[in-house]
Amino acid sequence: MVLGKVKALVVYFDCLNENNLPVFSGGDLVSGRVVVEVTGDVRVKRLDITARGLAKVRWTESRNAGANTAYTQNYTEEVDYLHHCDTLIGEERDEDALEEGMTVLHAGLHEFAFSFNLPQMALATSFEGKHGSVRYWVKAELHRPWLLPVKVKKEFIVFEHIDINTPLLLAPQAGTKEKTLCCWFCASGPISLSAKIERKGYTPGESIQIFAEVENCSSRVVVPKAALYQTQTFFAKGKGRQIQQLVSNLRGEPLQQGKSQSWEGKLLKIPPVSPSILDCPIIRVEYVLMVYVDIPGGLNLSLSLPLVIGTIPLHACATRTSSISSNCSSVSWMGLPQRPEAPPSYSDLAISEAHRRNCLQGCDRSDGEGENQGSVLTYITEFRYLPPPLYSEVDPYPDTMEVCGTADVRRPDMCPSR
Repeated sequence: MVLGKVKALVVYFDCLNENNLPVFSGGDLVSGRVVVEVTGDVRVKRLDITARGLAKVRWTESRNAGANTAYTQNYTEEVDYLHHCDTLIGEERDEDALEEGMTVLHAGLHEFAFSFNLPQMALATSFEGKHGSVRYWVKAELHRPWLLPVKVKKEFIVFEHIDINTPLLLAPQAGTKEKTLCCWFCASGPISLSAKIERKGYTPGESIQIFAEVENCSSRVVVPKAALYQTQTFFAKGKGRQIQQLVSNLRGEPLQQGKSQSWEGKLLKIPPVSPSILDCPIIRVEYVLMVYVDIPGGLNLSLSLPLVIGTIPLHACATRTSSISSNCSSVSWMGLPQRPEAPPSYSDLAISEAHRRNCLQGCDRSDGEGENQGSVLTYITEFRYLPPPLYSEVDPYPDTMEVCGTADVRRPDMCPSR
């Protein structure tokens, strides 16, 4: 008998979203098929599938141990979220056993169904960063006698949903600051900045309405600006590495001496980005809106307003509640404390499975600005296929006894001046 060859081994998922992407959440059923195409009779010992979900962090640092000695220190850490194994053909047996119980696949296509449930827990959202990632995949392995196994791996996407329709994320964020410029013994007048946004939680594709007031009593021409930053923090072996990325920005008009400028709901669009990751022990993804005054020749005057990027968009009733809350606080928001609020943990934002599914059914909508939001998954899944961004990075826990070769991340008052 002339044995055939394995022409193709492919994994398909049954449940795909409107972008033809496999997207799931904690507790969901993941099902699909392993398709094997052979050109003739092929004897098979086993067809195994393994489903994995892994958060992994890795970076290296150079160390000096003496005048002429240097070495590289590796920092790695992993968190296992999913490990499921199943055998679709055959069973485990001794490799030295005779060809008993072999399965013969005849020429053509053969399909083998698989299914498993994701754990009923808060899974980390799929993510790709410079020093770490969160990945979920299914791997199929076809084992034949006396030959190396044929393998294929197919990724799927997991979103741990964050509902922005919670009181914590519907609360307005505001602050105010003032700065006086000095040059030797001459002091110019102060520059004051007040800024407010209607809420803390947003979803990709939305626009942030920024309300701000800038007064320039100095002798310089200044420019009010705003920027949305993503901060990635990676932890391993008791140390951390931080990455900061500029996501989106805008600028106002130059402000002459003695002039003031108001932003009455100036819009900053949120592009496709990863949702916030708040509860993974080795990877955190956080966002902050910087509203600042670009001062030539001096340190910028800035306000830091923390944000949470969620996956379940704003409801109509929540929009009205947020608007009422905004109007009620419009008189007193200038006096709110300027200290940034720490991002919440995921447990503060947790939602029931029934509520999550009901919310996702209404994702296709138009917001109050007249924009067509479309499905939130359309925006969220896009970020995985964008080109790698430019980063600045810093070790948030520097060891004073070691030399670190990374560049300092921009301080909050050193925002981009372009």
